[in-house]
Amino acid sequence: MGSPIHISSKEQFNNLLTSSTFVVADFHAEWCGPCHAIAPVYDQLSAQLSRPNRVTFTKIDVDKQQEIAKAYGVTAMPTFIVFERGRQTSTIRGADPNKLSQVIRKLAAEASKSDDADTGAGESSSGSGGVWTGAATPKGYSDITAEYDPKGLELLNRDSEFGVARTLFDSSKPSALGNGKGSGKDKDWVESDTDEQLMLFVPFNSTLKVHSLHITSLPPKEGEEDDEVPMRPKTIHLYTNRAHVLGFDEAEDITPVQVITLEAGDWDSKTGTAKIDLRFVKFQSVFALNVFVVDGDGDGEKTRIDRIRIFGEAGEKREMGKLEKIGDEQGE
Repeated sequence: MGSPIHISSKEQFNNLLTSSTFVVADFHAEWCGPCHAIAPVYDQLSAQLSRPNRVTFTKIDVDKQQEIAKAYGVTAMPTFIVFERGRQTSTIRGADPNKLSQVIRKLAAEASKSDDADTGAGESSSGSGGVWTGAATPKGYSDITAEYDPKGLELLNRDSEFGVARTLFDSSKPSALGNGKGSGKDKDWVESDTDEQLMLFVPFNSTLKVHSLHITSLPPKEGEEDDEVPMRPKTIHLYTNRAHVLGFDEAEDITPVQVITLEAGDWDSKTGTAKIDLRFVKFQSVFALNVFVVDGDGDGEKTRIDRIRIFGEAGEKREMGKLEKIGDEQGE
């Protein structure tokens, strides 16, 4: 139990997002009357519910920490933001003590459930609240996968018998690792169709700094094998800030921002996840990604991806509508 931590730098805040399961941030200002009015309520909740490395309360002066406030789109004070494992999960704007108390007490209940689950599971890569990652969040950065725009997602050359583009960003544990969803009737992974190539277009709701990707690709469970066992991705080309999904021929004529070659040793043996560190300087202002799986690791004709997670820093919200799909006009 304790008082809120006063944030003095972006690095300090990012470290707390990494080290504590839940973080509550109070964005306030000295000149803000409602901020002072609700402060005793917030301090009392902090004293009652803070738990080391589990639930952490923070206070962020928006005038002193403008970069943090800008990163999370804070424009009115007070604003309270709740984070779970570095991921922004809820926002409360205004000095509403009842709503604040309700949200934070619900968070504390989730933290208690998480304690019970962790005691039984012993698997640190499985997050509470259904949020699953196949590897640890990189130090100093957050899981920003939720920033993708589901309406704009596109995936070329997928086999329609398997999952869709949104399946890749599902926050649940993949069924191939045993997620309690039964026999796997609904196939929660993606496979390529006519050959091993896949092209994924991911537009974002805000401009991001992308630090790394986690890609999970698992072998079929016993009884699910088809005539051909799908391969894991091997060569991946990344393209940034294109306004539409790239065609395969089109991508061949464009120099990728980064080329990744995955080897057998890059895949975690327990979670089937490969960590891809990006050239961070080239991914500082990203509003869209094209992920081109060029080939797979083997001689097959299909590749498989179960999950993709994105890590980095979220920025300003974008005016959606600037991204337009090509081919929607009549006759195309």
